[in-house]
Amino acid sequence: MTTIARNGLAIDDAAWSSRWRDRSVLDKTVLSLGLILAAAALPAWPTAPVVAALALGLLIYRGGAPVSLVLRALRGPAVFIVIGCLSVALVVSTEGGLSISMTAASVQRAADVAAHALAGTSALLLLAMTTPMVDLLTGLRRLRVPEACVEIAGLIYRLLFVLLESLGTIRESQTARLGYSTPRRALRSSASLTAAVLTRSWSRARRLEQGLAGRELGGSMRTLDDPIASSTGFLLASAATLAALVTLAATTTGLVR
Repeated sequence: MTTIARNGLAIDDAAWSSRWRDRSVLDKTVLSLGLILAAAALPAWPTAPVVAALALGLLIYRGGAPVSLVLRALRGPAVFIVIGCLSVALVVSTEGGLSISMTAASVQRAADVAAHALAGTSALLLLAMTTPMVDLLTGLRRLRVPEACVEIAGLIYRLLFVLLESLGTIRESQTARLGYSTPRRALRSSASLTAAVLTRSWSRARRLEQGLAGRELGGSMRTLDDPIASSTGFLLASAATLAALVTLAATTTGLVR
């Protein structure tokens, strides 16, 4: 498999090799979703940094995720967070002509948004890097989520492998032809790469659909289910952690949103 494909599947590999791989999906979902809700609903300071530190600490020291991989996984969302916070921090005024400025209030709002977003992203990574997609789909079926929704999620997950394989193959070919040797060539190669990947992925997805239809496979593609019992102690510890976060927010700010 190509280098790009392996990097793109690093989070999936981390989930399969996580120390929490054999822990119940219910346990990890309750903890992660609880932290996400705490990051979104409670005041940003000091709750959000505590949620982020707690989620990343559990992911690294309890889940066994490599620090370098966690930082790489946070790099992409961090770019979007920074861009979004800049739009919040900048104040556009048309009085007396167009002007763009920053105020103390706008910077504070941007900092709050960044704290909420980073904490929520960290909590989401805690679930993504400790729970394989197969387990998540099985958990959704147990929750009686409509089968069509589960199948669409599974189909998108499988097509990601096709997309990453096409991306790595085409990029390696372009690099061998010095397609990224200059900025102008790199821009042109990137445009060609995008068009080729979309076209090839669509074609391969279509052939996959035709192959399944030819085998008269009209139902779901389920895998063997080996249910893991949830831990009462883990759930109680998660509930206690969330209660402590609420208490922290109440005592430091006097207001729980």
